[in-house]
Formats: sequence, C-alpha cells, structure tokens
Amino acid sequence: IVSGQLGLTDDGLPEGFGSQMTALLANFGALLDGAGLRREEVAKTTVFLADMGDYAELNDLYVAFFGDHRPARSAVAVAELPLGAAVEMEAWVYAPR
Repeated sequence: IVSGQLGLTDDGLPEGFGSQMTALLANFGALLDGAGLRREEVAKTTVFLADMGDYAELNDLYVAFFGDHRPARSAVAVAELPLGAAVEMEAWVYAPR
C-alpha cells in the first residue's frame, strides 16, 4: 500500500496541476523502483483532485505513465489537500512473492 503522495520536488510544491502531477508520478515511480516493484503490479489507485476540471490532464499524464497497463482508478474531488496541493494519489500494489 502506497500512502498518499503529493507532487513535491526538492524545491517544494511546483505551480500548477500538470507540474504537480508530473512530479507526483516521478516520485511514485521512484518509490516502486526502490521497493523492487513494477508499474504493472499496481492494482488500484485513488486520485484526489482539488479541481475536477483537471481530470482530462490527469488522464493524459496517467495513461502516459502507466502505458498499456490500466490499474483500476477512482478520482475524487476534495475541498482541500495538504500544502495546498492540486493532486494527491494513493495506490495498492499486488506483487506476489
């Protein structure tokens, strides 16, 4: 289980949804790599959006990140996220050992 991730960089939280989502996915990929997991093992994600108007851009970046693999996904509109973030994502990963 990967707890909620924000799109933080070394410089903090970038401006704008696209920059935050790109950083979030890069961080998420690094977490998977560090745990010896593959993107294809991600079974389910929940994405929390501060603005549902960002859904189309979310979808484009999400598809680019996961490629042909399509984990189940829920997208939920929320009133506010930590640090004033535009997006947060959590995930369930199934990796039989």
